[in-house]
Amino acid sequence: MRWTLRPKPDVTTIQQLAEALNVDNIIASLLVQRGIETFDQAKKFFRPSLDDLHDPFLMKDMDLAVSRIQKALVEGENIMVYGDYDVDGTTSVALLSSYLKKLSEQVATYIPDRYEEGYGISYKGIDYAHDNDISLIIALDCGIKAIEKVAYAKEKGIDFVICDHHRPGNNIPDAIAVLDPKREDCEYPYKELCGCGVGFKLIQALAVGQDQNINDLLTYLDLVATAIGADIVPVTGENRVLAYYGLQVINTNPRIGFKAMLSEVKKETLTITDVVFLIAPRINAAGRMKHGLHAVNLLTEENLETALQYALEIETYNSDRKDADKKITQEALAQILDNNEEDRYTTVVYDENWHKGVIGIVASRLTETYYRPTLVFTKSGSKLAASARSIKGFDVYNALHACSDYIEQFGGHKYAAGLTLLEEQYLPFKNKFEEVVSTTIDKKMLIPEITIDARLELDQITPRFYRILKQFGPYGPGNMTPVFMTEGVKDTGYGKCVGADEKHLKCKVQKNEVAIGCIGFGLGEKYDLINQKQHFKTAYTIDENEWNGEVSLQLKLKDIN
Repeated sequence: MRWTLRPKPDVTTIQQLAEALNVDNIIASLLVQRGIETFDQAKKFFRPSLDDLHDPFLMKDMDLAVSRIQKALVEGENIMVYGDYDVDGTTSVALLSSYLKKLSEQVATYIPDRYEEGYGISYKGIDYAHDNDISLIIALDCGIKAIEKVAYAKEKGIDFVICDHHRPGNNIPDAIAVLDPKREDCEYPYKELCGCGVGFKLIQALAVGQDQNINDLLTYLDLVATAIGADIVPVTGENRVLAYYGLQVINTNPRIGFKAMLSEVKKETLTITDVVFLIAPRINAAGRMKHGLHAVNLLTEENLETALQYALEIETYNSDRKDADKKITQEALAQILDNNEEDRYTTVVYDENWHKGVIGIVASRLTETYYRPTLVFTKSGSKLAASARSIKGFDVYNALHACSDYIEQFGGHKYAAGLTLLEEQYLPFKNKFEEVVSTTIDKKMLIPEITIDARLELDQITPRFYRILKQFGPYGPGNMTPVFMTEGVKDTGYGKCVGADEKHLKCKVQKNEVAIGCIGFGLGEKYDLINQKQHFKTAYTIDENEWNGEVSLQLKLKDIN
């Protein structure tokens, strides 16, 4: 790994902010790195306010969307809430459908089958709507590129309202309303909402006509916070406010479905990281292994006994998902070695028998191993489908766009995308993707980078310092957990490898008579480095360790040298 120390911000600005806030220079420096230079900016950062949420009607087409939905409610039309099968899509459907069902009994939900229909709006879904006299489809977390599908629905007398956050193509579907802050003609002030976030802005706008205010909508924010964490959108601006209040809901008054999923979790206060690792994989497992509607059912269930039953089923799907993920990752790694492809700029692998539901996770695992843009393909009907994952700084969406001659369909983000292509195009695409990446990537990007926010001495890690640091959360892209570096530390002599295959490192480091416990996940191979009692430097984040009812500060090691 390469360690990069962030440039230290202007000293005068740091000192002025430190005095204004009565904090030490390290805290002030971390704030200035995040663009916070004044007392008022710091107050907004440390005390996110619902007043900082933007007016939903600033979003292009919001007035049209609200008008059409209100008409459907007044006239008793059948409405379908349609969403993708991942966490962002299923939470979006749960959010909007549960809100609309308080206003109408004519609300159906629809999640496409990952295997039969694939990603996004499907003809099958539109036909289902037509067969059931549904005249309005509200699509969430998908639809921005569904030009032919929306036209097909229109022929059948079905209107569309689209709520998406993916990048639009050259044309926008001919829907009644297309809500997407990434539209070039949309002047909404915050561009980084997830699909569930756009859905929340829609209910915020609908609430105006129901004489409701933002406080009446707080109970929906547990879903929005989960989608923000799972979809890896920036935790800045409006997303940070939504995530902050969503976590409060999860920790004080979670919906029944969350209670059921968390019934075995003993942690008192969940962070956004806990949500990403405890709740999101379980929601995702339904769509990966069975059907996304199972997740929607759990998220909207109001009876605890029934919800516990649903949660048990989803736990089984999650266990199956883990097994499939492990097996396919091993097969993919073997394929790379068998084909002598360890030295390429890209990883592109394919097996027609791989489970389509876990290829995205496998792609993430492979990027952890080889650290390069990665695609994992499997057979999907008559075509091949792939999940793409990228590495820090490299836009895989743009790289796929450069290969579009070989692709049937693709969509996604800078760091994650999906695509389909014809089987005969697999090898030409694989070669073209390698060519595009090898000629456009900065070679430094292929070495994982740890960005160090500040140098720190062990005696500066105090309970007060950590209490302030905790208020920097919720963390995520754009507001990452601060990473510190301390040089000249040594192990106190009790370091050891722990965990399955002794992959992890547990030790206590010491400098100037101050010692603190450490855990380094995946750093077992560094044991020999600390075992000789010599000095080393460490990069880490700070968190709490709870053991036998005692809570102490510990370093979460990211690397040691």
